[in-house]
Amino acid sequence: MSASPHHHPGRPAQRGIPQPFGDHLRHWRQHRRLSQLDLATEAEISTRHLSFVETGRSVPSREMVLRLSERLDIPLRERNALLVAAGYAPMYRERPLDDPALDAARQAVELLLKSHEPYPALAIDRHWNLVAANRMVPQLMAGADASLLQGPVNVLRLSLHPLGIAGNIVNLVQWRSHLFERLRQQIAATSDPVLVDLLEELKAYPAPESTASPHLKGEHAGVVMPFKFRTPTGVLSFISTTTIFGTPVDVTLQELAMETFFPADDFTRQALQAMQASMAPA
Repeated sequence: MSASPHHHPGRPAQRGIPQPFGDHLRHWRQHRRLSQLDLATEAEISTRHLSFVETGRSVPSREMVLRLSERLDIPLRERNALLVAAGYAPMYRERPLDDPALDAARQAVELLLKSHEPYPALAIDRHWNLVAANRMVPQLMAGADASLLQGPVNVLRLSLHPLGIAGNIVNLVQWRSHLFERLRQQIAATSDPVLVDLLEELKAYPAPESTASPHLKGEHAGVVMPFKFRTPTGVLSFISTTTIFGTPVDVTLQELAMETFFPADDFTRQALQAMQASMAPA
């Protein structure tokens, strides 16, 4: 069940007929809310030249494409699209995480996930699909409908869908609001239509009653988020953090994020340690 991207007015098509470079550039300039003068000043070129580039009257050099992309803080995936639209080869590699060339990076991710046990940790791609997880994560997914556990597993859909684990999240209203805000920030940064559709899908799920969902203390926007979860053992209390694997040369690694959960009290710490002890050795 994957979100299907659609075209938005003013946005360069992500698939199908290639769009001119000028259209791509104009979209990103407007998305960043910059005037031609603003961007021209940032890129140290004349407004006239920038206007010619946007209208197709002037072909930008490869250096100019990269400079404009840098000033507009365009994600690496879209910088490749801009280079291709301008007639140049893509600069940034995009390889699946299981590509032999990314062995070192994959091993680093797996090591980080495993070393976080007995606490849950998982890695996700740009569309919030599960890429890797340690052995504690399936314990939190138990009880979700099998249809939501078919690959690729989308962790936002799994978290908020009525057939997922939403019913076990004690502070569901707070957690839902947190996920929506993160998704909106991601859409603002990437202009990704798949994420736009995903947000609309998630917003259409039944909203929980705020009176039945407490707002927990300890939230620090963009840093840590409290998360309380019902299990057969009892209510587990976590704080959640996110780590981004940023890199200037590889699309796949730039788009990878790791979600880690730390115990917020002794009961949770002991329950997770007991859970790990009951598992077969890895």
